[in-house]
Amino acid sequence: MEGRTAAAILENPGGVQQGAAEFGILPRADFNDGDNEGSGFFEVNQKAGLRWNTAKGFLKPSRHRANLRVLTGAETEQLILEGKSVRGVRFRGALHEGTADGEVLLAAGAINSPKILEHSGIGRPDLLRALGITVHHSCPGVGENLQDHLQIRTVFRIQGAPTLNTQASTFLGKAGMVLRYALTRSGPLAMAPSQFGMFTRSDPALATPDLEYHVQPLSTDRLGDPLHRFPAITVSVCHLRPESRGSVHVTDSESRAQPEIRLNYLSAEADRRVALKAVRQARRIMTAKALMPYRPQEILPGPAHVSDAALMTEIGSIATTIFHPVGTCRMGVDDGAVVSPDLRLRGLERLRIIDASIMPRIVSGNTASPVVMIAEKAADMMRKERNL
Repeated sequence: MEGRTAAAILENPGGVQQGAAEFGILPRADFNDGDNEGSGFFEVNQKAGLRWNTAKGFLKPSRHRANLRVLTGAETEQLILEGKSVRGVRFRGALHEGTADGEVLLAAGAINSPKILEHSGIGRPDLLRALGITVHHSCPGVGENLQDHLQIRTVFRIQGAPTLNTQASTFLGKAGMVLRYALTRSGPLAMAPSQFGMFTRSDPALATPDLEYHVQPLSTDRLGDPLHRFPAITVSVCHLRPESRGSVHVTDSESRAQPEIRLNYLSAEADRRVALKAVRQARRIMTAKALMPYRPQEILPGPAHVSDAALMTEIGSIATTIFHPVGTCRMGVDDGAVVSPDLRLRGLERLRIIDASIMPRIVSGNTASPVVMIAEKAADMMRKERNL
């Protein structure tokens, strides 16, 4: 794990940390010790300057096993059902159909898992019939309960410190980053955009932090746009426990068609209140004495936006997903749940769902490692059931 490398990009990241401390957000050595409140450097899933993903960590070491066959170019279209039992998977691409001797494990994520279920005739009957999809199993909760973390990207122009904006704006700067990565597997190309972060509360009365900051030594008007050509940092903040709920549903019987994703960000009044508090908190932190040498100037949302109405309008313009969709195949014991606590789809045999879609509520942090934990727990349950 490598996480303490931001100093190579932002000359004094401690300035942000010292500034946050002036407002009670104290330095924390480890976000993973049971209490994440405070500021510090993120640990990342990385090895030798490369992202360490589950394919490298779990799949590659197991490729030699006789009971494992890896297919590529075989996109899942639908599940194959016989009555109330899932018997296999129909693919598009290299293989047209595959059958399972044991269980089918669906792990396509919070967007594609409900999409595959609905194209298989599993979901809300009225929606499926309207699209001409035969209903094989009524499960109205499929595709509902969609949640995500919305990041509000405040941007501040600074002076007296290099950022990636200026480093990446010249040929020599880019060449230097490439050379450094090639020779040492370090530097900007070996890092996540956010190295420094903070967990804090939007209200002192809360028992645990409900805000997460990602501080980045770069800035753009919008994600995907070119970097600004002046030195600036992004102080991105997101509400960790949003109340807004959305949905994802298919819109066509053709499996190639993309589903309709309705995230309904900030539809809950409580989320709008927290969003306003979050931006104002970010602004306060950037007025800290420790940051005065860098003369931060607010670029986004812009200092002219002061009233609740004006600021909320700008938040709608600068906020984006932080890519944490969850909840669309909710786990539970009530009639509205999609999967039971053992991750089996309720009312069907031989099918489990193992991904972020099963989360009843979004976690108060990033979702990648919790999904690995879900998979580990599922594997433990299946081994125990089989006395392995």
